Amino acid sequence: MQILRIAERPNARLLPALLAAAVALGVVLASAPAHAEDAAPADEIGISAQPASDDGPIRTRFDYTIGPGQTLEDGYVITNRGTSPQTFTVYATDAFNTDEGAFGLLDTGVTPTDAGSWVSFSGSPSVQVTLQPAETTTIPFTVRLPDDATPGDHAGGIVASVQSPDGQVIVDRRLGTRLYARVPGDLQPALTIAGISASYTPSLNPFAGDTTITFTVRNAGNVALAGDLKAEVRGLFGIGLSAPIEQEVSEMLPGSTRTITTTVSGVGQWVYLNPVVTVFPKVDETAQNPGPLTSVSRDTVLFVVPWLLVALIVLGLLVWGGIRFSRRRNDKRAKEWMEYAEAEARRKAESEREPVSTGSDA
Repeated sequence: MQILRIAERPNARLLPALLAAAVALGVVLASAPAHAEDAAPADEIGISAQPASDDGPIRTRFDYTIGPGQTLEDGYVITNRGTSPQTFTVYATDAFNTDEGAFGLLDTGVTPTDAGSWVSFSGSPSVQVTLQPAETTTIPFTVRLPDDATPGDHAGGIVASVQSPDGQVIVDRRLGTRLYARVPGDLQPALTIAGISASYTPSLNPFAGDTTITFTVRNAGNVALAGDLKAEVRGLFGIGLSAPIEQEVSEMLPGSTRTITTTVSGVGQWVYLNPVVTVFPKVDETAQNPGPLTSVSRDTVLFVVPWLLVALIVLGLLVWGGIRFSRRRNDKRAKEWMEYAEAEARRKAESEREPVSTGSDA
C-alpha cells in the first residue's frame, strides 16, 4: 500500500492556532457585560389615583346624592409612580357589568351617555397633566346633573390614562375609580330571578348525587345591589334533602342581568326533587341605605328515578320469587312423595292382612 505524504507549509499550524484564539476571544467578548447604557432598564410606568380626602376618612369611591339640575365640586388625586415623566389623561365615563359580573368601564373613545357625561374638568370632558416621577397633583372636576335625571343610582368612573408605544402598537394603561350618583326620588331596590332550570347527575351511591341549578338574576330596580345567595334541594312536604349552598352575588347595576350556575351535592335520588334558590339583596358597605330590601326565591321540580335502586329491588324480588317458587315446588314434590309412600304402605299392609287360601274340606 502506498502512503501519500503532503508537505506542510511553514505557517500551516499557525492558522488553526490563530483561529482558535479568535474563537476564544469572541467567547470572552460575548460573555463580557454590556455597557451601562445598554443594560439600563426600560422606563417603568405606574399610576396611583384616588378620591381627594381632606381631613375626613379615606374614600375608595365617589358617592353622591344629588338632585336634577344640581352641581357639586370634587377632586381626583393622581401620582406618577413611574420612573420617568408621564402625561396623564383624566376623564369620566359610564360603568356597566361585564358578563362575569365585574364592574367595567367603557373603552377609551366611547362617548358616555349617563353618569360619565355629567362630569367635566373646567368645562371640558377631559384634561391632561404631566407629572414628574413621584409627583402628585389634584385634578378638580365638576358634577352637574341634567334637569331630567331619573331617580336611582347612576354609575360611572373617573379614569387616569397613560398611553405609551410598545413596538408598533399604542398601549393604553388605565386606572379607574368608581363613581355613583344617586338621584333622590322613587327608589326601587329589587332583584328578580328568572329562567330557572335544574339537572341531576347521579352517582354510584343513590344518595349522593349532584343537582346543578342554573338561573338568571336581574336588577329590575334603580338601585345598585349585591346579594347573598342560598341554593338548596327539598323533597316532598318541603323536607330538606341536602345542606344548602351559600355564595355571594357581586354588585349588579340597575338593568343588568347575570346567569348563575351552582351545584348542590349530596342529593339522593328521591324521585321528587325541588331545587330552590333565594337571593337576599344588600348594598355595599360604603353605599347609602336605599331602604328596606326584600329577598326573592324561585324553584323548579325534578323527577329523578333511582334506576339502580329499582334494578336492585327488581333483582331482589326475582331472587325472592325464585326461592319461593323453588320452595313451593319442593314442598309439592315432598307432599306427593309422602302421599305416595303412605299409599304404598297402606297397600302393603292390606296385602299382608289378606287370608292365605288352603283348599276346601273333604
